[in-house]
Amino acid sequence: MNAAEAVDSVVLAQALASAVTLVRDQFPAATANLSPWRDDPLTRRWSEEETLDLSFHFPGWSPRLECRSLLLQLRLNSNRALLGVLMRGMTYDGERWRLATVGDWQPSGRHLPQPDRVLQLQQICRDLHNLFPAVS
Repeated sequence: MNAAEAVDSVVLAQALASAVTLVRDQFPAATANLSPWRDDPLTRRWSEEETLDLSFHFPGWSPRLECRSLLLQLRLNSNRALLGVLMRGMTYDGERWRLATVGDWQPSGRHLPQPDRVLQLQQICRDLHNLFPAVS
């Protein structure tokens, strides 16, 4: 679900704003988008109410990240605690890699980010878990 549509409390809005700041601190040139999904019947059919989806777009190609955009899907439980993060490196052609906070937290895909960027992405995921302990 688009993060912009899911915010229903001041606390959740603050946590989401902090998440945007967290990513922008690591990638200052990235532009945040709190509504990465189109509002059409096909997209609505795949909507997941328990996720907050947001994206970050780079002004051009990021060779060290091997993508043009990051798509973040934050899966929350009923108390709004963060259960996990799915981060995807995207281009116009689709997904190039993904990193999930299950298992070993290592990216998988055709075109992986550089090792120093993987560490940076993993740190973002750790920090995101601290932002959403159980907001109401």
